[in-house]
Amino acid sequence: MKRLFTLYIFILSACASFAQVNVSARLDSVEFFVGQQDGIELQVVMDSGRHLQLPRIKKGDMLIPNVEVVDVLKADTQRINDGKRLEIKQKYIITAWDSSLYRIPPFKVLVDKTPYETKSLAIKVLTLDIDTTQTDKICPPRPVQTVPFCWDDWKGIVYSWLIALVMVAVTVYIWHRTRNGKPVFSFIRIKRKLPPHQVALTEIENIKAEKPWTDNDSKEYYTRLTDVLREYIQDRYGFSAMELTSNEIIQNLIERGDEQSLNELRSIFATADLVKFARFQPYMGENDNNLMAALRYVNDTKPEEEAYKEAEPEVIKQTDHARLRQVIIAQTMITITVIICICLLGWIIYRLYDLLS
Repeated sequence: MKRLFTLYIFILSACASFAQVNVSARLDSVEFFVGQQDGIELQVVMDSGRHLQLPRIKKGDMLIPNVEVVDVLKADTQRINDGKRLEIKQKYIITAWDSSLYRIPPFKVLVDKTPYETKSLAIKVLTLDIDTTQTDKICPPRPVQTVPFCWDDWKGIVYSWLIALVMVAVTVYIWHRTRNGKPVFSFIRIKRKLPPHQVALTEIENIKAEKPWTDNDSKEYYTRLTDVLREYIQDRYGFSAMELTSNEIIQNLIERGDEQSLNELRSIFATADLVKFARFQPYMGENDNNLMAALRYVNDTKPEEEAYKEAEPEVIKQTDHARLRQVIIAQTMITITVIICICLLGWIIYRLYDLLS
């Protein structure tokens, strides 16, 4: 019977010990100087599954007069005894504003609405000894110092902001141009037009240098020669000589009162028509004579240098394919620019927060 009674008492003690709630509090240091910080760790050990309510202490509260809670750290919970029990640790950071010996009252927790208390704590707050006999060595409080402006800290933000503004302006410009159906970039080549007589003389000299008629190809020779003369007459006198017959060109020149050198021009056009349409073969030396006649006609009818006004520049417009390609490039540039601007803005905000915090 004694053994059974002893075993029963042991089992009850084990169960009571297993269900026991242990609450304790300890200081990181029992003494510190005024204004320094110290830590109080509140520890609770209880069975798993039970409800715990810690003291409602928040940052800025006064535990006792002159002892302030600077911060409340996050509670740390660990499972022990194969998860059957919990160990909860809550830490408070405190400070004191006057030297003295302080008694911190017990911390009270609730486990399943049952109160448990820790032991009270004692802390000693020290102050620095001041030698009042040598007051000349005591320095007054320093004024608030102004941090000098450092360009190295801000130049990245300024440059990034300027780059972002330029990229935004370019994006708005590209978007406005594409929205209105205009070319994004007006790559317009301006071709300077030479005086008609210079163009004609250059082409005639090229024909003379190539001499295509030496290969018995008089048709090509007269076709090129008359085309040069037609283009010269068209640019010189302002009517569509390329679309008129030889007789119509001569008639237009007569109506304009310009009969100078028309006999040689009639001879050139007549020979050319016979070669191109009647398979006429010019006699030896006739091709050279007509070439020289063409040169004389251009030189005789060219305007005076001071009277000649240079033609308006010729603007070469973009094709639809080039415009479509520019739109695709513009849309890609807008997308890339937006992404870069967002990244720059994020970096600027991060730097500003880092500098001002």
